[in-house]
Amino acid sequence: MDQAQTLRVILALLFVLVLLLALAWLARRGGWARHGNRTANLRVLGSHSLGARCSLSLVQIDDTRLLLGVTPQQITLLHTLPASPDTQAAQPDFAESLGKTLSRS
Repeated sequence: MDQAQTLRVILALLFVLVLLLALAWLARRGGWARHGNRTANLRVLGSHSLGARCSLSLVQIDDTRLLLGVTPQQITLLHTLPASPDTQAAQPDFAESLGKTLSRS
């Protein structure tokens, strides 16, 4: 094999590698390649910032709502609520849900 053929093989391999990486990037950006469990019924109902890097989030998993405290170091479960029938029909306002939760405590 001479130098021209070797160079052609190397360039062809590099082209295929770049093409595969570009397709993987496009699949990820386009939402075709999804990670995680598809069967989990998880919805973020709302979020409220408490500062530069802390927030409260209301998350619904199946028939349970969770109030989570989120910081850069950890996620803490603050309160658990059963899902009400009207929650499944329309998403509640986060401020109302937070007010109700805090008034019960």
